[in-house]
Amino acid sequence: MGTQIKRLYRSRKDRVLGGVCSGIAHYFNVDPVIVRLIWVIGTLLSMGLGLLAYLIAWIIIPEEP
Repeated sequence: MGTQIKRLYRSRKDRVLGGVCSGIAHYFNVDPVIVRLIWVIGTLLSMGLGLLAYLIAWIIIPEEP
C-alpha cells in the first residue's frame, strides 16, 4: 500500500532559535509564523510556562536528517 509515516522533526532550514516551531508547522502543514505567534501568546498567557515547554521540545524532538 506504500503509506508513509509522518515524523516530527526540528527544522534545520527555517529555524529562529531551535527549529521547534518550524518543525511543528511543517508537520501540520501551516505557516511557521502562525505557530510562533501561537507559542508566544501561549507563553505570555501561561506566565512563562511555554518557555519551559519549548526547552523540553527542543531536547526531545530530533533534528531533521
